[in-house]
Amino acid sequence: MRVFLRLLVLCLPFWAPPLWAASPEALYQVRESLAGQSPEQRSEALQRALDTLVLRLTGDPQALLNPQVQALRADPQQLARQFGYADDHVLVEFDPLTSESRLREAGLALWGASRPALLVWWLNQGVDGSQLVGDAQDGASLLQQAAQHRGLPIRLPLADLSEQLLISDELLQGDAEAVLQEPAVRYEADMQLLVLARQRGSAWQADWRLLLGDGEERGQLEASDQASLADALLLTLSQRLAPRFVVRPEAASQLVLEVQGADLARFAQLERVLEPFAARLLRVEGDRLRYRLQAGAQQLHAQLSLLQLQVVPAEVPAVQPVTAEQSGEAPLAAAAQVPAASAALLQYRWP
Repeated sequence: MRVFLRLLVLCLPFWAPPLWAASPEALYQVRESLAGQSPEQRSEALQRALDTLVLRLTGDPQALLNPQVQALRADPQQLARQFGYADDHVLVEFDPLTSESRLREAGLALWGASRPALLVWWLNQGVDGSQLVGDAQDGASLLQQAAQHRGLPIRLPLADLSEQLLISDELLQGDAEAVLQEPAVRYEADMQLLVLARQRGSAWQADWRLLLGDGEERGQLEASDQASLADALLLTLSQRLAPRFVVRPEAASQLVLEVQGADLARFAQLERVLEPFAARLLRVEGDRLRYRLQAGAQQLHAQLSLLQLQVVPAEVPAVQPVTAEQSGEAPLAAAAQVPAASAALLQYRWP
């Protein structure tokens, strides 16, 4: 049954909605501005492209100061599959395996391609009031480009009349989660971002509020223009969210995860989300899946919350020690029958 499920999943890549808005390969495709066509200017653009990739994968500006990353900056082409120059931009496609391997060798913890989709309610404030930016309206391309540049998938609302009337400046301070719960259902996003942007003299300013489900983040930003403002905001959000999802080897421990309520589509989703944790499927029993993996409990919980998975209620112990035999590992293969240290059993289910 276990092998059968895996084979079917290979045939069903589109059954489950992706957590990354584009293909995972888009995470390794970087577009940077090019000041000119001199060798020095091209080299600087390639270095900025590598910096952008490092920030996408770590969410940590301090990673750029890592000595091994500094050494990579001397020759970014060693990590690139291909690159080229188009007008005033350099386009670089980095090799995922090589890039991740070299960054891990540098001791950096990485954030994989399974990322939360942000529903962005972006209000531009002018003399005539505030205008909500919709998916097909002017300004949408700036937000989409910033999201791609910073490695965060976003979704923009339709911004129809009902949403234009609903989304207001006051939501930045009020009970936004309750107000936005119903209109957000249609977009199937994991988190919601409220932004109020306005021009002040020659600069643009933004107040923002990120609703995380289990809390929120707030802040203010200023930039020279709207494109720079959007890029700065998405970079800030990447740095705020990364600690929730980055897998740090030193914080990982051996866990056994049991997920209830699975079907084929959900199995495909779960496999994608568990990929950063080297998850191994141990047992399939009805609609229950059991995995052994290396993870930090906080990062695992953050990843599973992207699928709206819930911890099994307190009356059924959610964490308990489990031996190798109890985990279901023993029947798999001779190598798996070697006694292993006890691992924590975490139980989740789909609502």
